Amino acid sequence: MGMNIGSGSGSGDPEVVVDVNTTPLIDVMLVLLVMLIITIPIQTHAVKLDMPQANTPPTDAVPPPTVDIEVDFDGTILWNGTPMDRNAIEAQFRAEGRTPVEQQSEFHIRPNKLVEYKYVAGVLASAQRNNVTKIGIVGNEQFM
Repeated sequence: MGMNIGSGSGSGDPEVVVDVNTTPLIDVMLVLLVMLIITIPIQTHAVKLDMPQANTPPTDAVPPPTVDIEVDFDGTILWNGTPMDRNAIEAQFRAEGRTPVEQQSEFHIRPNKLVEYKYVAGVLASAQRNNVTKIGIVGNEQFM
């Protein structure tokens, strides 16, 4: 409670004005308001959609065969461990490109850390020319 003392009128008795101090009441009201806002559940606007069910592939499917192609530091290309020249690699990719995409082998290219990029790019270009699509570069952890 506050008290206001007048400017001093002629009677000699100070005039007492009693007002309620509203500052603590406003503080309590703001705390209650914040607590109310926090406890109100968030309303989510959701639209119900009927999504199609995923078709899982059969578990008894045979994985496609893999072919490991290694490119050595001097440009030597190894097809499953057998050294081959560019013409033989091209013929292998040509034969593989004639098969349907679903039946194509997976090609894993493993370049040496010291090999020049032109040798790896040549193998990738041969695969692309002959419509080989299942191809990937493995062993990337050696370059990090």
